[in-house]
Amino acid sequence: MAPAPKRLAAFRLGLDAETRAAWLLRLTGWRILKRRYAQSGGEIDLIAVRGQTLAFVEVKARATLEAAAEAVTPRQQARIRRGAEAFLAREPAYAGYVMTFDVVLVAPRRLPRRLPNAFGQ
Repeated sequence: MAPAPKRLAAFRLGLDAETRAAWLLRLTGWRILKRRYAQSGGEIDLIAVRGQTLAFVEVKARATLEAAAEAVTPRQQARIRRGAEAFLAREPAYAGYVMTFDVVLVAPRRLPRRLPNAFGQ
């Protein structure tokens, strides 16, 4: 059975937003390690590295950048932290890196905006 049209549109919007976020990160010197990483009850949109910094990135797409910023809930932050713990357990080579939990905001007709260290560990 095919997904409902609204769900399919939301899925495509999410993929487009993640692609735009990855583009922004690459242009600013980050290397994308993983996209849509999901393990142990955690999920992370993008995992990127630059130098000795490892960024766990949540991507939010909304009608405005302000609405996107408001959409990162404490529950999602906990999910991202669980995903980061699972990633580090599977990839111990990154254990000594400085970790950041970033958010990339995406809105139509606007450049994506990265919020470094958007929420703490």
